[in-house]
Amino acid sequence: MKDFIFQLFTWWNGQTMGTRFFTWRKGEYVGEDEFGNTYYRHKNVPPLGERRWVIYNGVAEASKIPPGWHGWMHHRTDTPPSEDDYEARHWERPHQPNPTGTAAAHRPDGSILRGEPRPPANTDYEPWTP
Repeated sequence: MKDFIFQLFTWWNGQTMGTRFFTWRKGEYVGEDEFGNTYYRHKNVPPLGERRWVIYNGVAEASKIPPGWHGWMHHRTDTPPSEDDYEARHWERPHQPNPTGTAAAHRPDGSILRGEPRPPANTDYEPWTP
């Protein structure tokens, strides 16, 4: 019941009822990534080109799409990683979503959100006086 209410009234939690209906009617399942996001494409290619979309697992956050799927979503490759045995390059780090706005966000020294006392100012600073 809770999922139904979320789909009916919110757009940021996975999918809406409209997206669910559109996916059911016109979507072709392509694959799933390690975060649980599912990827779809249009069953019949429309005249203006293939339409591709993702249904996020949880909150809709675009930085949750890994690099291989990002390339497919933005039409940089024609074959999705699920069909192509995609492997990340040896120099690539594992994908991590953007933590901005969350508790895991970077908070520099002196930030009031850090919860620690602010470090004292350097004594080499001299204010300018005319």
